[in-house]
Amino acid sequence: MKPEWKAFLLDAGAEMDNDRVSHYGNPERERSVAVTGDVICDLSHLGLISAHGEEASAFLQGQFTCDVGEVGPGRSLPGAWCTAKGRMICTFRLFNRGDAFYLRLPREQVEAVLKRLSLYVLRAKVSLEDAGGAFIPLGLSGPHAETLLRDAVGGDIPAEANACTRHDGITIIRIPGRHPRFELYGDLESMQRLWQALNVHCAPVGAAQWALMDILAGIPNLYPATAEAFVPQMTNLHLLDGVSFKKGCYPGQEVVARMQYLGKLKRRMYLIHLPVETPPRPGDILVDPAQPSDQPAGTIVDAQLHPDGGAAALAVMQVVSAEAGEPRLEGPEGTPTRVEALPYAFDLAAAP
Repeated sequence: MKPEWKAFLLDAGAEMDNDRVSHYGNPERERSVAVTGDVICDLSHLGLISAHGEEASAFLQGQFTCDVGEVGPGRSLPGAWCTAKGRMICTFRLFNRGDAFYLRLPREQVEAVLKRLSLYVLRAKVSLEDAGGAFIPLGLSGPHAETLLRDAVGGDIPAEANACTRHDGITIIRIPGRHPRFELYGDLESMQRLWQALNVHCAPVGAAQWALMDILAGIPNLYPATAEAFVPQMTNLHLLDGVSFKKGCYPGQEVVARMQYLGKLKRRMYLIHLPVETPPRPGDILVDPAQPSDQPAGTIVDAQLHPDGGAAALAVMQVVSAEAGEPRLEGPEGTPTRVEALPYAFDLAAAP
């Protein structure tokens, strides 16, 4: 995080933990307004990897599940990078700005992914770098976010998920959410002005609340504990335009395609409610008393406290347990979870 931006956030009342905004003095209220009102959020807890060079697009196209050829000034896409066995090393959002592509992913993943991805560059004319300091990243969400952002930038903004625009050096990406939601990237002065314009009508919230919005939107984020745990369809990534079944080869492509056209999904990602006071961590296990003990009912992808009590979580679960069992957190005090509706429908063609 740039020192000037950190000082700006501290002046705005931010409570920090290792360059991550925890809250602005009232986390309980922030949780409530995050799901009902208009909020702004510093996104410095997310990292960026840049790809420069004349062969950057071709290189990324040969590595990722999404169709990199569709990514440009007007379009961004979610995606994943997989092992040869089709297991996702990371999930990300890919966008283009100027002569570079940027992967936005959890900051905890940047170092390992950058090191591993660099091994595949070989003689390709592409350079990969940690671009965490390239921009000031900001999130905006809420029922009036579209109007507020249009008034603040003085121009058109993206009308649908994955669309992008750019105004006065600020890249604007519309992302899925229960309310209109945007990621914004720009230079320090531009983002300070934008924050001040939006702060009149929006409440600032901490990083956990942005993660909660991702959870409620059904967007999977992988962390070190869940790297290589799932194939893309298990996290519904194909339902979010994060997997192309028409592009050429990439690591794990045969496994991903075979599951789509020949296999039956026995595990998929669900939105669940957990009656707990402390949210579980990514990688924590769910069990089902009706299933064999050596077969976990599911794995937590991410979880955050919900303003209505308990925690909201995304979990990759055995379909039979989610739809007919009583999955619960592993442990003697595990209480049955409640499966809730995602904001998108499952792909019936891939159903078991």
